[in-house]
Amino acid sequence: MNHFRPPPDIDPFASALDAVMVDIAISVQLPPGLRAKADGRYEAIRAYAERPESPLHGRILRFYPQGSMAIDATTSTRGTDDEYDLDIVAALDLDPHSKPADVLDLLHRALDGYPTGHKVERQTRCVTVRYADRMHVDVTPAVRLGHGAERVSHIFHAHPEKSASEHFRVPMNAYGFAEWYRSRTPLERRFAAAFNKRLHEAYGYEIRADAEVDDILDQVPIIVKAVATVALQLLKRHRNVAYAGVKGRIPPSVMLSCFAGLASQPGLPLTDMVIHLARTVARALRAASARRERISVVNPVHPEDCFTDRWPENLPQQDDYADKLTELADGLAWIKQHGSSLEDIQEWLRERFGSHVVSTSVRRFNDRNGLAVEHGLHAYTPRGGLYVPSRPALVGIGGAAAAAPARASAHTFRGGRRW
Repeated sequence: MNHFRPPPDIDPFASALDAVMVDIAISVQLPPGLRAKADGRYEAIRAYAERPESPLHGRILRFYPQGSMAIDATTSTRGTDDEYDLDIVAALDLDPHSKPADVLDLLHRALDGYPTGHKVERQTRCVTVRYADRMHVDVTPAVRLGHGAERVSHIFHAHPEKSASEHFRVPMNAYGFAEWYRSRTPLERRFAAAFNKRLHEAYGYEIRADAEVDDILDQVPIIVKAVATVALQLLKRHRNVAYAGVKGRIPPSVMLSCFAGLASQPGLPLTDMVIHLARTVARALRAASARRERISVVNPVHPEDCFTDRWPENLPQQDDYADKLTELADGLAWIKQHGSSLEDIQEWLRERFGSHVVSTSVRRFNDRNGLAVEHGLHAYTPRGGLYVPSRPALVGIGGAAAAAPARASAHTFRGGRRW
């Protein structure tokens, strides 16, 4: 595996804004305990689907993760803070030219009755298994084509309420895409250690305060390895909040994942990476609109696998999302350039990433900052830099730093005032 090694004196969260953004990502991240539970669940689903009385007994070649689970970018689903959608491919030993409805119905029958207390649901391209703790697993049946790269397959589109003439097979290579993404986002050792230390501490894991990078990498399962992946999670969270009340399809996660792989710049500070990724996607959307076309993003390792086959439906949809991304990037860039107290930016962050997760993140930031001050360690100035305090002080909620400037008026963070 490739490793990115930054200079040893670089703190990945030397900016207060980066530190808060990391805590937001941790708040929407699949918790470490649920990640282990998810791995066990998809193995249990496979065992149930291939039990002796199942119609798929002896026909399941493998189960493997796809989408966010495959690249460690899982976040809570749209409109929620604690519900997670996990995606699994069920590779089946069937004729690749099977009728789409037959394959989906077969998988549904194989999983029907799975003991979670919830009805197993047959969807248009997958079968959904729901759990009481608000996790659900989407199992997508796939059939290997027998030619081309490893695991090039067909998946199947068959809306239960539409005629067979509207059903079709869809080219797919989720496995190849995950391998491509991982090659584009190598392990950034210092960032990975710092992020995963905070992630595990947030969920009650004990990690030595003086642990070095290598110690942390040995102590905890490294869930997120690269800054591009955390930026991707933040962009997905921003999208989920922006479209929480909107019915219908939203910008697809796999499209954003592809852009994150393309835009990856190991060593870039987190907020800079979010800005860079948001602008990259917005430019591509606007370029497509300028050509009077809907954007087309395809799998880099299997171009027949189109990531934007169901979104956008029209040019106004992609223009609207480009505007949302530009507003996010401009706001973050303004904060970085001009500086602002944490108190001033909290409401702006809540509007873009959700009230509960931002409040949780700010509380974690202040708790951590307070402990640092109490023990004479480094903490953050109100403008985001590091300082060694001479006496206890908190930034944002709970008090202001001794050197804090007068609080600014409400601001759009785009160079103008709200009112």
